[in-house]
Amino acid sequence: MSLQLMTYLVVGATFALYIFIAIKARAATTGEFYVAGKGVHPVLNGMATGADWMSAASFISMAGLIAFKGYDASVFLMGWTGGYCLLAMLLAPYLRKYGKFTVPEFIGDRYYSNIARVVAVICLITASLTYVIGQMKGIGVAFSRFLELPFEMGLLVGMIIVFIYAVLGGMKGVTYTQIAQYCVLIFAYTVPAIFISLHLTGTVLPQLGLGAHMVGSDMFLLDKLDKTLVDLGFGAYTIQKGSTLNIFLYTLSLMIGTAGLPHVITRFFTVPKVKDARSSVGWSLVFIAILYTTAPAVGAMARLNLMETIHPTTGPNAGQWLEYDKRPSWFKNWEKTGLLKFEDKNGDGRIQYVGKANKEFKNEMVKVDRDIMVLANPEIANLPNWVIALVAAGGIAAALSTAAGLLLAIASSISHDLLKGIIAPNMSDKGELLASRIAMTGSILVAGYFGLHPPGFAAQVVALAFGLAASSIFPALMMGIFVKRVNNIGAVLGMLSGLGITLVYIFWFKGWFFIPGTNMAPNNPAHWFLGIAPEAFGAVGALVNFAVAYIVSGITPAPPEHIQHLVEDIRVPGVVRR
Repeated sequence: MSLQLMTYLVVGATFALYIFIAIKARAATTGEFYVAGKGVHPVLNGMATGADWMSAASFISMAGLIAFKGYDASVFLMGWTGGYCLLAMLLAPYLRKYGKFTVPEFIGDRYYSNIARVVAVICLITASLTYVIGQMKGIGVAFSRFLELPFEMGLLVGMIIVFIYAVLGGMKGVTYTQIAQYCVLIFAYTVPAIFISLHLTGTVLPQLGLGAHMVGSDMFLLDKLDKTLVDLGFGAYTIQKGSTLNIFLYTLSLMIGTAGLPHVITRFFTVPKVKDARSSVGWSLVFIAILYTTAPAVGAMARLNLMETIHPTTGPNAGQWLEYDKRPSWFKNWEKTGLLKFEDKNGDGRIQYVGKANKEFKNEMVKVDRDIMVLANPEIANLPNWVIALVAAGGIAAALSTAAGLLLAIASSISHDLLKGIIAPNMSDKGELLASRIAMTGSILVAGYFGLHPPGFAAQVVALAFGLAASSIFPALMMGIFVKRVNNIGAVLGMLSGLGITLVYIFWFKGWFFIPGTNMAPNNPAHWFLGIAPEAFGAVGALVNFAVAYIVSGITPAPPEHIQHLVEDIRVPGVVRR
């Protein structure tokens, strides 16, 4: 059976499963639409949270970044997993105990202000829309290659699928769909990793294969990769290349951004009790760890396979560059998508893929989009077609699951926090449910539009979203739970200042906002403030948020007494709020 037919069958079967589940679990009330009726079992919620969390950035792009950035890409592993632990300990149980539907609703109540609620909605939509753009990029990449559709058409198909099961099912439908998606994506991620680990190192577990000897050699896999890259002019894979300050702030931004992402926090509103929220966090970590401990091996092995294909170090063609006319089928297939390109500038008919330190072939041009590495890896390793099709289904499942959670968070903030909470408080449940579905439809259209012109690799775009959440929502939640003295004025100005400075920095140094005549060239690391990348600046924005909130609250009246009691009640065991 051909790869294309196999892919259509596997992906089509998963789509049919998702839609079937969404129809069976269709939300009939606002409670089911927003928080799945608060009746999801902790283990199942942990699995759904894992799918919600492991987006296209985790499945498709993270290993690609690890493959090309090596040691420096460890910020994603440390930041995202560390942030989840932060969320588990400091936010999830307390927010679940408070018992409301959305993060802006908590902020509005805690800071006794509709203005605070509106600002929280603005922050939520800004971060979530940025995040969902990365998912749309992942959907387009997967479709464009494996279903042989144009990027734009693949994106449109993905939007339609999300519309069917997210708009109809709400959180209830999304939750049970995400459980199925987790099973698909984790199977799709680990199976090819096991095959490749066995082939390269003879080790079944990729996690152990990363540190094992190569088959038939005394050289360790990472030593082999380091030598291969250095010989071709690239930097060593296992050596830190970026500044320590930037790596630290990048990791911190991802950590606190994780703890401030509304679509993840909302998952812990769907379990029956506070105890279940804690248990759900534990199960989520287990399910997430399976992928996150596998990703470093996938990235390293994918990069080694790519380099060995173009410039083999063993066999009859050892030391020779790959002839372009004899390039393998996977190379041709990915060339069709435009995500892999080669220009033979020296006219020798061979593909010379080298780093900046290699002067011999400096005029050659090879472009490898980092987002293709996980999807192309099984093809490069000559794995069976059913494995390649499974990876395609897994990548699409990862992107769809997170996109649905994000779009639901956006729709909930618009319908529940703005319309029901402020503009039309007397709106009926039926009217609110309709408004939610309309808001989600609009969100899908906006996200799809921006997904056509993403500002970077999927993981880079997602990193920007984490920075925005870190600089705006996380500080407001932390102070709302643990600091009684912070008032509404401080919280509002803190969120606006943190979000504002982060947005300006991102727009300026990503090249979307630039003042002619200045010496601050866009996309030039030499001009970054203290060498801090735009994706890492969220940590600085968070510090600004905390500082402004504390200073302003200290010189303005303290919150009302009942609000201070509310803060105490949230943290005191035995005091339950519904």
